Amino acid sequence: MSACSAIADSTTGATPESRIRAAYAESSDASSYVLGPSDRVRLKVYGENDISGEYEIDANGLISVPLAGRVKASGLTTRELEKAVVSALSKGLLRDPRVNVEVATYRPFYILGEVKRAGEYPYKSGLTVLDAVASAGGFTYRANERKAFIRRKGSGAEESYALDAPVQVFPGDNVRIPERYF
Repeated sequence: MSACSAIADSTTGATPESRIRAAYAESSDASSYVLGPSDRVRLKVYGENDISGEYEIDANGLISVPLAGRVKASGLTTRELEKAVVSALSKGLLRDPRVNVEVATYRPFYILGEVKRAGEYPYKSGLTVLDAVASAGGFTYRANERKAFIRRKGSGAEESYALDAPVQVFPGDNVRIPERYF
């Protein structure tokens, strides 16, 4: 555990780690998922096929939408992005645009350490550490199959997790499988 996770908020008793876990638990629902760089969103502007399509959120957290310009997407839910796109399009040529936004593909997760094929992999809803290990070709013979370290997106600290129960992986996570010591 990191030192910062031991410091609880005096009013709620919540640690920074518990607040991050709660935010991710809430964001497992696609409508409350918080968008970030490398996520792809599917934008549908009714009656405007030239604007509708898939857009990837760039490293600055923006998407470039025809007739709307660059729109901030990172840190927003899909519903909040809908409102931002409606606002941007309303300033241009469109009157009362109807917009729908959904996540097309989530940002990837990363797995390294004692797995056969470390690297970047696409996120799928409900992914666990063991699913991530399977995506990476399985454990190496040197792997500690009882433990994983995860650095959550937005948290600087790497946390240790026992693999005796399913451990959820989220978009943008870095998963590290440690070496076993004899």
